[in-house]
Amino acid sequence: MACFLTSAFLLVLQTYAAPPEAGFGITLDTVDFDTGLLVNVSGDVTTSPPPGTSKRAPHSIIIGVRKGGTRALLEMLDIHPEVAAAATEVHFFDWDENYAKGFEWYRELMPYSYPHQITIEKTPGYFTSALAPERICAMNSSIKLLLILRDPAERVISDYTQVYFNRLENHKPVQAIENLLVRNGALNMRYKAIQRSLYDVHMRNWLRHFPLEQIHIVDGDALIRDPLPELQRVERFLNLPPRIVSTNFYFNQTKGFYCIRSDGRERCLHESKGRPHPAVNSTVLQQLRSYLQEHNRTFFRLVKRTFDWQ
Repeated sequence: MACFLTSAFLLVLQTYAAPPEAGFGITLDTVDFDTGLLVNVSGDVTTSPPPGTSKRAPHSIIIGVRKGGTRALLEMLDIHPEVAAAATEVHFFDWDENYAKGFEWYRELMPYSYPHQITIEKTPGYFTSALAPERICAMNSSIKLLLILRDPAERVISDYTQVYFNRLENHKPVQAIENLLVRNGALNMRYKAIQRSLYDVHMRNWLRHFPLEQIHIVDGDALIRDPLPELQRVERFLNLPPRIVSTNFYFNQTKGFYCIRSDGRERCLHESKGRPHPAVNSTVLQQLRSYLQEHNRTFFRLVKRTFDWQ
């Protein structure tokens, strides 16, 4: 019923939504919302679409989590010849101002694809959005969702690290991570980086609208260590023929992580990826890990599997 009601609302939005602002589509096609990321995935580079292609709603969405490895997952899936990956984070289902533009606006931001291909978009903010699950369900209740997660405490630190360097680059003041994690001797539960790592809280919201069988969880820590097994599991989940092979990856000793080799060229993620994390006070870190442990156990019960998180 929730999906039906939201579907009716979405139809109204498609009918009455104001047209996109002049030039807005061009901005979305050229700017990645993850600040500083180099876009390597499929994008529209010509005004004339290839013959036999069309823009279609996504068959699968990478819904999160922020700093979980969503960009790496999308770049690696884009190796597959039957995947057409959206070049930008659209933020359609989690930003009200974009959702109000209607479904046709959203579809126009997808890449051109052939009938045998599947379209994939990724927006990490969807996982922690209260509204995204219901809105996506209204668009397609049988869509396949990809969720990449990593150790939630490490994810908090990575979240802080990204914001820290972004603020430095923009000449804004920064704080030590301990000052954000702890306030008045207690863990600062208002810190958004911690809230994003409460995987069980957000997963419950998704399971209200989708069965667990439609949500494939990628182990982000395993993807970093050895990409191929995780990607093969995704291929099977998406009913894709096996096309991604070990020679598509090579370990870059300088960067310290795997890079991609495909179509006769090599590429790595942007230098903002793999930044060293700051050293965190051991007492504060243990306080964070202890708090997250119960949430982790609840999450394991929800998804009927465990992860090697500290």
